[in-house]
Amino acid sequence: MNRKRALISDTFKVKKRRTGTQKFGAISDGDGPTDIRSTLEYLMTLFPRKLFNDSLPPIVMKHQLYSIHNDKTLVDKELNKLRERGELLMFQLGFDADAFGLVFAADYKAKVLAGEDGRPTRATVERFLEKFSSPCTELSFSKDKILKEFLFTDSEITQLVKSGVLTVRDAGSWWLSIPNSGKFTKYFIQGRKAVLGMVKKSKYSEVLKAELEERRTTSHVKFHMKYHIHDIVGAELVESIPTTSGTLLRHVES
Repeated sequence: MNRKRALISDTFKVKKRRTGTQKFGAISDGDGPTDIRSTLEYLMTLFPRKLFNDSLPPIVMKHQLYSIHNDKTLVDKELNKLRERGELLMFQLGFDADAFGLVFAADYKAKVLAGEDGRPTRATVERFLEKFSSPCTELSFSKDKILKEFLFTDSEITQLVKSGVLTVRDAGSWWLSIPNSGKFTKYFIQGRKAVLGMVKKSKYSEVLKAELEERRTTSHVKFHMKYHIHDIVGAELVESIPTTSGTLLRHVES
């Protein structure tokens, strides 16, 4: 692994669940709703649509929900129900094996089709979206499934890759993907590193969440500060500790 890839991997690694008395996960000062769908909707309001000229559907990382709900098993179970009902899509965004993006299915289809206006690939893309309009719980598709079950040709698969709804996973399989999400990846990684740096540079490598939310950000932080806080708490890159002064965020040494 080269140095650049290693840096991205380390920055994006979602830490494994810890044991003991340290409190991770749920921010306990009333920030955020209590049911999973409402939590998704709340987190998506923090997504910076204008930054991407409203060309991307709102994206939430799965682990961000863990910043509000301590019970990860319950979160995963409820997310699976939404996916099985065809309301939610999940994507392996390629940053890390444990980093998954969540997008409402209706938003995904609307943005994909809007981006295909006037393009020769639109008919193929539209047919592809119809093929998994029934509940889609898969993250990737094999060539055999696309050819024999979805009834696409090799040249049409090439069109789907060109349009960005598929990206190569390995020889003979493709990830379902979000077109033009590369800039999201870039800004997400930059912002995470910058916000973690703010926590680490604070006295004792800890800061009150309310204070961090009000910090003046650098050019590297392009998302709402709360979006990044839900990220670093849910990924267990900081401890979330309730105090009489409010929630304290403490940097976790890797």
